[in-house]
Amino acid sequence: MEKLIQKIYNDTEFINIINDILENDTVKQMNNYRQHYDTTCYNHCLIASYYCYIICKKLNLDYTSCSRATMLHDLFLYDWRKRENGRRGFHAFTHPKVAYINASKLFDLNNKEKDIILKHMWPVTIVFPRYKESYVLTIVDKYCALMESSTEIRNRLYQKKFFRYAYIFLSLLLIQI
Repeated sequence: MEKLIQKIYNDTEFINIINDILENDTVKQMNNYRQHYDTTCYNHCLIASYYCYIICKKLNLDYTSCSRATMLHDLFLYDWRKRENGRRGFHAFTHPKVAYINASKLFDLNNKEKDIILKHMWPVTIVFPRYKESYVLTIVDKYCALMESSTEIRNRLYQKKFFRYAYIFLSLLLIQI
């Protein structure tokens, strides 16, 4: 992940698009919260934002709005695994609105950026995204979550004796074929 983050910071065009967001003290607080296993909320948003930037640029979509909104799409500033501060509802259903409220207090969001943030959990959020860029984040967000979680899940499975032996058995079986 460190190589990817270094690559992201070396892409000056991308960094110039989101630089004011990266320098914001509230956004920097996302580094204090885990998103998926060892990934911070900040790094999750940064990586997703970069992927959205690349995809939208290749598809001739609004990569600026998508990059900016994606950097803010999980600006919720709480540990979603805990019920604190009177938080109600399931995180998956509620955090897009919390992120939108937080982001709109800090930045002047255009309509596309609002939609991208509010609908990034589709189909959980039920209402269809309005823009193609919103769908891009929806897919990229799921991909990033899977990548951030897969290593940890795989490591946990390999630690269990049964799965280690099953892996060895399957490997030997495949060699025989």
